[in-house]
Amino acid sequence: MKNTFKPGQAVPRSGQYEVIGPRGGETGIEVTCVKGKTLPPILKLGSSYKLVDPTKH
Repeated sequence: MKNTFKPGQAVPRSGQYEVIGPRGGETGIEVTCVKGKTLPPILKLGSSYKLVDPTKH
């Protein structure tokens, strides 16, 4: 899937990231991440993150 990020990757831009399920569906779970930190682990294998609301400052 385009523009998705794997757990453990460096965060490219600060903001709200939604967990995307293994088959590409939205889960409704969001986490706040800071640029340069790593994305947290996800319980389901094959899941990823997608930036849904970048920070403005």
